[in-house]
Amino acid sequence: MTPSDDPAGTTRASAGESLFAFLKALPLAERLTEGSVMAFQAVAGASLAFGIGRVLHTEQAFWAAITAIAVSQHSYIDTRKLSRDQFIGAMAGGLCGLAGATLGHGYFAAYAATVAAAIVICWIVNVGSAARLGGITATIMLLVPGIGSAWDTALLRLGEVTLGTVCALLVAWLMSRAERHGFGTRGKAR
Repeated sequence: MTPSDDPAGTTRASAGESLFAFLKALPLAERLTEGSVMAFQAVAGASLAFGIGRVLHTEQAFWAAITAIAVSQHSYIDTRKLSRDQFIGAMAGGLCGLAGATLGHGYFAAYAATVAAAIVICWIVNVGSAARLGGITATIMLLVPGIGSAWDTALLRLGEVTLGTVCALLVAWLMSRAERHGFGTRGKAR
């Protein structure tokens, strides 16, 4: 429904939809620039997270890199919001995954109950936007082979996710500061 279709005029586009429409309206050269900046931001965050994960000898540092890419957004504020959701989802999914791995003994019903529990917990704590991330984390806990006990795997996954979100936040923050000081193009286009 568009604003002209809404007789009361109450339809409003979300900030994300407005930004998306704005970016789609940009000329090709500006979209290329924006895409390149986003690619740099995501790759920088992922590389930093992966490098630190390797230095810390985490079991599977690629989860930190994947998380950094997953939470990288166009602005620092959006990256921060998605990072919060990622962390809450990882906590719920990790705890449920730990319970499912410990009590479920590999049964499919235990897997399904674990994922459902992670999603419901996110809704109970009023962060429904983290629910899918909780389900993903629980799935990773139960379906991706890990080394060591379920407890070790849960802590490592949470650490890797936290590392990825912190690295993505750091890169987004640094880029926002650089843009405010005139080193970027995103702040000028808005």
